[in-house]
Parts: sequence; C-alpha cells; structure tokens
Amino acid sequence: MNKRYSQMSEFELKEEIKDLREKVQQALSMGNVSEMAVYERKSTMARAYLLDPSQFNAGEVYFIKGDDEGGPLTIDFLDGVFAWGTRGSSTEQVAFPISLLEKRD
Repeated sequence: MNKRYSQMSEFELKEEIKDLREKVQQALSMGNVSEMAVYERKSTMARAYLLDPSQFNAGEVYFIKGDDEGGPLTIDFLDGVFAWGTRGSSTEQVAFPISLLEKRD
C-alpha cells in the first residue's frame, strides 16, 4: 500500500520526486502529454511536503511559478501545504500548493 505524502519522511519524499521525474521523462519521450502532466502535479505536491508552511504568512504576496498571467497571490490563510488567497483584483478564493509559490523582488 502506498503512503500519503504527509506520512512520508524527507528521504521518502525525495525518492518519490526522483521516481516521478523519471516517469515525466518517460511520458515525454513517448509523447504522452497528459500522463506527463499528472506526474508533474504529483511531483509538485510531494515538493510541497518538503517545505515548511510556517515560512508562508497571511498577507504576503507571492507569484505562482510558471504562471505570469493570473497575477500575484495574496495569502489569506494556509491549510496544510496549501496557501489560500486571492489573485490580482479578484475576490474569488483560490488555493495553490506552497511549492508553486515564489517571492520576487
């Protein structure tokens, strides 16, 4: 039976990320874009569990890696490894894994 990412040790998470990276490469070489996207999302989630959520604070503004069109995310609160907040001028709440957040100067 597979463990949840929240139950894995740091070593197990890093091994999982390594395995997922290999699966991404295999899917890419076979031209299976949808499978590749699934493995990339799983990797994003596993990386989130390697980060410390206390390093992300309500009221702070972050950008989403790889998404320059949606605007920055202002964090309202954190729930586990997900940051909930609003983007740009929208009032709709959205959530992102903290592994996708980055500060820009």
